[in-house]
Amino acid sequence: MARIAVVGAGHVGLVTAACFAHLGHSVTCLDVDHDRIALLQQGVSPIHEPGLDDLLRQGVERGLIAFRADYPQALDVEFAFVAVGTPPSAGGSADLRAVREAVASLLRCLPPRAVIVNKATVPIGTADLVEQLAARMNATSIAVVSNPEFLQEGTAIDNFLRPDRVILGSRDEDAVERTARLFESLGAPIMRVDTRSAEMVKYAANAFLATKISFMNEIATICEQMGADAQLVAKGIGADDRIGPRFLGAGLGWGGSCLPKDTQSLAHLAAAHGAHPQLLRAVMQVNQDQRRLVVSKVRSALGDLERRRVLVLGAAFKPGTDDTRFSPAIELAQLLQSEGAEVLVFDPVVTADRIQALAPGVRAVASVEEGAQGAEAIILATEWPEFRELPFAALAAGMRRALLVDGRNYLDPARLAEAGFEYRCVGRPSQEVFASFDFEPSVVAGSIG
Repeated sequence: MARIAVVGAGHVGLVTAACFAHLGHSVTCLDVDHDRIALLQQGVSPIHEPGLDDLLRQGVERGLIAFRADYPQALDVEFAFVAVGTPPSAGGSADLRAVREAVASLLRCLPPRAVIVNKATVPIGTADLVEQLAARMNATSIAVVSNPEFLQEGTAIDNFLRPDRVILGSRDEDAVERTARLFESLGAPIMRVDTRSAEMVKYAANAFLATKISFMNEIATICEQMGADAQLVAKGIGADDRIGPRFLGAGLGWGGSCLPKDTQSLAHLAAAHGAHPQLLRAVMQVNQDQRRLVVSKVRSALGDLERRRVLVLGAAFKPGTDDTRFSPAIELAQLLQSEGAEVLVFDPVVTADRIQALAPGVRAVASVEEGAQGAEAIILATEWPEFRELPFAALAAGMRRALLVDGRNYLDPARLAEAGFEYRCVGRPSQEVFASFDFEPSVVAGSIG
């Protein structure tokens, strides 16, 4: 059993704390948000993550996890995982104020030879910054290890307990080996690298995933114009083991707490150090364009959106979480509002108060049926499984116009058509486009090679 502190009771921090307790370690989770800690002390998780409530409850019952809102004068732990937020600043760089404050507080109370582990997504060079802070505070026996997280919201516990790899970066070999022992029981490859490479792995991984999604969205736009089916194309290229099938879904694009800020931060870092991140900038621009593309599909069907009632299905950036940070669904609702539409939003997990705080002027509804009544369009923005099982015929009957724009290519077109909907999606051609395209053999042959 190791003694571990986790600083930050957000998504990464709580999952990290709960999973270490599950593995039998003694964990203290700290956060400066007193309300959040009070909820946790009452056994209530402040975030939605499948399986997390059970792990937290088990950890408390076994006496392996505790929560506190202050730093004690002495914190008797061997490892302190820093998992605080690093939101984007106005200029695009990651805001490290919470990291600095957490590290400074830890350095005042950690015992000699403790290890500070950077778990939060931080810019390249942050481990150096932590070491400098330790030197200034005469805490030179404190080692620093970079251990980037690869937790996907909705599957974070499985990601932690069954990782593809564990990345550890440090100048201190003993600290790396001690930290590695925390993860050995997981059976995953443990990669020991330098701190800057460890920090870059996280940024590069997220930037690559964002690039893969934006690439497929650009291909989908071309497919739609040329009479090809983006879903079939994705299946075809995903069968190539050099590419793989994941992250090839065309639609509204990526959002959440990681891909947007990490891609933006990496582009900012690159430009600040004299590189020219044209590809990253294009990836971000394509992603923004996807929201406008879906709005244009509604506009092409309805014309002027002024006072048109539109129901958006979903507010979370993806299913399985209540996280609305950089949510494509919220951005879509705001774009519709800007064109004068009356926007209603339903999400099975995100609360009405949060939806209306994020997009003032929208109306959060208690059910899909309520939102669809009298609407002229429904847009599927978050692919919650329950949206596949909706009573579509009844919904269509209650709408002013039965238009459904599938922003995630998630629903069954035949079922929607049978229910009376006019169905539109992303990256699949209309019959008119397909029929009008001239498949001239010489043109096709001449375009190869």
